[in-house]
Amino acid sequence: MLRIGISGWRYAGWRGVFYPTGLPQRRELEYASRCFNSLEINGSFYSLQRPEAYSRWREQSTDDLVFALKGGRYITHMTRLKDPETPLANFFASGVLELAEKLGPILWQFGPHNRFDVQRFEQFFAILPRDTRAAAHLARRHADWMKGRVSTRCKVDLPLRYAVEVRHESFMSDRFIDLLREHGISLCIADSAGLYPYAEDITADFVYVRLHGAEELYSSGYSDEQLDWWAQRVRLWHEGPEPEDARRISSRKARRKRRDVYVYFDNDAKVHAPFDAARLASKLGLPPGHPPGEELEDTPESRRKS
Repeated sequence: MLRIGISGWRYAGWRGVFYPTGLPQRRELEYASRCFNSLEINGSFYSLQRPEAYSRWREQSTDDLVFALKGGRYITHMTRLKDPETPLANFFASGVLELAEKLGPILWQFGPHNRFDVQRFEQFFAILPRDTRAAAHLARRHADWMKGRVSTRCKVDLPLRYAVEVRHESFMSDRFIDLLREHGISLCIADSAGLYPYAEDITADFVYVRLHGAEELYSSGYSDEQLDWWAQRVRLWHEGPEPEDARRISSRKARRKRRDVYVYFDNDAKVHAPFDAARLASKLGLPPGHPPGEELEDTPESRRKS
């Protein structure tokens, strides 16, 4: 399975460029979900969302959409994985399970000041729930202050996948790669305009890619030649091999087998992300979605979802 999409969908600067002029803000998710087969929720990184938000996103998106989800920065950046049990329970209790069958991989992003601490990462990986039933069980141990704004019911029994994005040189070690493989967690392959360490080790049964900009973080787009380069890599990862020039931390190659690949464009500042995502999806032969920039039909179904 190949999933190509964008990180977030509500950006004022996209209106009248990616989103047609006059499109109601309440229909932006519906519009984006018709253009792409996956979207990355990034609001969950900045703060705990509410169950009604996740329910609304599930209802307003197309039936075949899969959401990736960013884990909360309170866990990764503020407490830096210290005593993660209750914050992790709070995260899952905030409504994540309301996405039901549309819940895809969960990304944990660590900033450039986060160093690799073996003990903390071992502890964190060990307590991550591996399916939605385990996540619901963990969610019931949320903090008391969250009462009245939680959802702890497992709506559908699904396995959970995790990816980790790192931005500090201390993670460029065999020990970190071995730890990811031990727990079946994907190393996020992140193109960050050369600002942060880059590696392409395959550590799980799926690949998670984030494209932040080719030359300027969050701002620059990708040329046709650059997208061809990425398309070739995505195709190889999906089919099983690794690129001959793969930049790995470990000398050990991953086992050759077909994998799901998720790719999200985060170069949103100058509205490159949705157009770059559509072009990459086309190069990979994915079925065309709703053409970016074209109006949506106003139907009773769309009005119901809104």
